[in-house]
Amino acid sequence: MTPDWKNAEHLQIWVKRDDLIHEVISGNKWRKLRQSIRYALANDIQHIVSFGGGHSNHLHALGYVCSALKLKLTAIVRGHYHNDFTPMLRDLKAWQADIHFVDRKTYQLRDDDAYLTALSQQYPNAMFIPEGGSSEHALTGVSEILRELKQPYDYILAPVGSGGTLAGLITGASAQVSDKQPSIIGIGVLKGQDYLEALVSNLLLKQALAPAQQANWHIEHGFHFNGYAKSTPELNAFCQHVNHTLGIPIEPVYSGKLFWAAKALIEQNTFAAGSRILLLHTGGLQGARD
Repeated sequence: MTPDWKNAEHLQIWVKRDDLIHEVISGNKWRKLRQSIRYALANDIQHIVSFGGGHSNHLHALGYVCSALKLKLTAIVRGHYHNDFTPMLRDLKAWQADIHFVDRKTYQLRDDDAYLTALSQQYPNAMFIPEGGSSEHALTGVSEILRELKQPYDYILAPVGSGGTLAGLITGASAQVSDKQPSIIGIGVLKGQDYLEALVSNLLLKQALAPAQQANWHIEHGFHFNGYAKSTPELNAFCQHVNHTLGIPIEPVYSGKLFWAAKALIEQNTFAAGSRILLLHTGGLQGARD
């Protein structure tokens, strides 16, 4: 793409449109769920349990997949939307998902061993998929992105929410010949300095990928706009401008913050002239519905 950003003319900027993979299971949700669902089908698992908020792209994609494959889905949702269903929750209901609302304190236990043990007793024989789909299976699916690229890149930028996409990109980049490895830059979409790094590092360790084996990566934390799904009139206007001038639909939760960060970093001369930069559009446009 050729955006009207300061210093952009000195760089080669590309966008991988993973939002175009499927009209519902778009972007990184296809990547992250693909191997998990394959595992469930191969092991005759008929019930999936997972977690998310009221606008969750992950639960939306998972709900569609489970409906299409006639798998039971139990969605544990943060917040009480009983009388105010979001568009995402209305879709889940139409797809026959079993929706359970919990308060924020309970939701914070979603990775707690004791809580998960209790849930596994409540839902025996179910497969649990973490928030955002960021399981160990997800890394394999996301890492396939690197094998699809038709040319080398110096930098790959992607939004970071639950860590799985970034960990998968690092896994894929680390497998490349060392002189062709791109630097992976995550754009934090929520307040999560150190927390997001820990999520990514833990996923990489589960893949037995020690720090010395990992491609160069880091997370930028200055572009979250004060929190997850938080926005400003300026960010909303920027998303509309990108859509109008470049023909790329973006939203303020994930892709909008990615593009905003890319613009800011480019204008700050973060990248050497001639660098090849790839922005990964991870989909999620449904999350911006009113």
